[in-house]
Amino acid sequence: MSAIQRWTRILLPALLVGQAVSLWAQDLDPYALVERLHDYPHAVSIDSRELEVADHELGLGALQKIRGQWGFSRSVRLDGTLTRETWQIVDGFAATEVLRELEQQLAAAKGSELLFSCDGRACGNAAQWANRVFGQRVLYGTSGEQRYRAYAVDTEAGEFRLALYSGARTSDRQYLHMDILRLR
Repeated sequence: MSAIQRWTRILLPALLVGQAVSLWAQDLDPYALVERLHDYPHAVSIDSRELEVADHELGLGALQKIRGQWGFSRSVRLDGTLTRETWQIVDGFAATEVLRELEQQLAAAKGSELLFSCDGRACGNAAQWANRVFGQRVLYGTSGEQRYRAYAVDTEAGEFRLALYSGARTSDRQYLHMDILRLR
């Protein structure tokens, strides 16, 4: 094999990956993420809601008990339209795998910024995330298996905040939740 053929074998895949990343490095419509998950064969939608919210609290820190009350160590309050989606991840796939794919898409998107992330027990009590924060008791699983991410996404279509949460009760009861808040 010649030197040119060796370099072509190394550089061509790298160039193709670079082009794919540059295609993603554009505005990302948060609702397109929802559509991708609805089309994903291993995600079954179990709840979908949209509502106008005032003073909605977005967690930017772990959940902890402060003076007998559960709350975020750090948060912001925002107004807008909140879209809530919950999926069960099926067929032996893990919710953390799907979350990781979403993180990669958000990391490559223009105008996307990770505001907070936590894994496992560092997030706080899993039951409080499921019930108090998201109002979805099916999300309750072991604290060690939970993952939470909060993003700011600025696009030509508007300014958004995304909250992504994955949790697992058992290997076949995996869940992913997404809050999309379109700011006013």
